Amino acid sequence: MSAAGLDAWLADLIGGAPGNPALYEQALTHGSASLAHYERLEFLGDRVLGIIMADWLFRRFPEEKEGQLSRRFNQLVAGGTCAQVARAIGVRAHLRLGKQARDDGAIESDNVLGDVMEALIGALYIDKGMEPARVLVQRLWAGEVEGQPSAPKHPKSELQEWAAANNRRPPDYELVERTGPQHALRFTVSVTIKGAGEARGEGSSKQEAETAAAAAFLEKLEN
Repeated sequence: MSAAGLDAWLADLIGGAPGNPALYEQALTHGSASLAHYERLEFLGDRVLGIIMADWLFRRFPEEKEGQLSRRFNQLVAGGTCAQVARAIGVRAHLRLGKQARDDGAIESDNVLGDVMEALIGALYIDKGMEPARVLVQRLWAGEVEGQPSAPKHPKSELQEWAAANNRRPPDYELVERTGPQHALRFTVSVTIKGAGEARGEGSSKQEAETAAAAAFLEKLEN
């Protein structure tokens, strides 16, 4: 993608020309391509996204208790959700990756795309301030927030409750496999409830794989 193409994409994304284009270029750069990469901006953007999302949910759902808001929040700021948003706005076309990272499939990695999305939020926060960052997040995440008819119950919590209600031992999670390069790790986890069965799940983190395994177990129970 040409520099002009990146400039046009950024202007469309943030609603005007960036004051400091280098910030956004850094946010789109993987560590395999340059020493000036997205990790520091991702650290900041993660916190900016968090406060914007917490404030948004607090105001949007005034009747909900802390636990319900937390479940919404955790799903909305999860790496997988950030990666979905990044794909939707065309981040992959502008990623700067080293050859090995590209060959390893980093351009499709939820870890990489989620981190880059947060880095872009961090870059916008530094460049333009909190209000433009808030406008961007609320525009990009609107479908996700409004698409939750009720506060989602985390699959691991739901499975734990099922085990207790059916006089079973708590679910036992075990890491089965860890594969892939560092920037695109894949974890496989099994969850077992004695006397009720076993299921497996995969994810880009151990926590994500455990969640997927719990969801798979719950699906088995429903069927």
